[in-house]
Amino acid sequence: MAGVGRRTPPPSGDCDFSGGASTGSLVAKAATSTIPIVFASGADVTEIGLVATLSRPGGNVTGISFLFAALGQKQLEFLHELVPTATVAVLMNPRIPTTDAPCKDVQATAWALGLKVLAVHASTDHDLSLVFASLGHLRAGGLLINDAFLNSRGNQLVGLAARHSIPAIYPWRKAVVADGLASYATSITYAYRLAGIFTGRILNGEKPSDLPVQQSVLVELVINLKTAKDLGLTMPRTLLARADEVNRMKRQDFMKLITGSPLPGRLSPAQSAPTIASDSAI
Repeated sequence: MAGVGRRTPPPSGDCDFSGGASTGSLVAKAATSTIPIVFASGADVTEIGLVATLSRPGGNVTGISFLFAALGQKQLEFLHELVPTATVAVLMNPRIPTTDAPCKDVQATAWALGLKVLAVHASTDHDLSLVFASLGHLRAGGLLINDAFLNSRGNQLVGLAARHSIPAIYPWRKAVVADGLASYATSITYAYRLAGIFTGRILNGEKPSDLPVQQSVLVELVINLKTAKDLGLTMPRTLLARADEVNRMKRQDFMKLITGSPLPGRLSPAQSAPTIASDSAI
């Protein structure tokens, strides 16, 4: 659902949906001032001019704002648990000025953890190859990816991380499904569901200007144990216990890992574990 969604002409009028990239939402807004537009975006929607304020969006645009860049600090903490002594490289797009503030937040977290972080930049596919080739020279033992520009390059990033044996944490669950190590990210499914509710309300006659922008704060930690094993990493049990989903492992094997022995039968509430997605479930 990236870009501007297909227009649906109900009896009460048209409504456009724009999900994923904020660029599509801005293009849709520039194209019309009358057709309602519902967005789902991880950008600062007031800073980029998509709406006037969250409480009073004004005009013909409203939607769902979800966490993206603000998750960088927590992503760094999780990556630190995986590779405690590693210098961490933070991959950013230098063409997007709004990446400066999240980078400063990550640096503040690194200072509190006693970590060294390095900023590496990429704005093209060629840049990405150069960045990964340079990580060994920079002595970086971990990579934090927190840039929306790189969303469409998830498979390329996962492949490069595997080729260069770099533990990386991603801002999208789909990267872990594609054999990336870990992600800490907004639940896009949940954010889009909220956007669908907004769209339905507008199609039923409500005005976008009367619907405050809703913030989706549901985030998920997803871990791929097969990739961790391939990288030679020992997964901390405390981190596994906090995961919302663990890919590539049978549930019984997972329970043995975090408890020390298999748990027969149904789990009690006190023994509840994250969702286990096996190969066949992905």
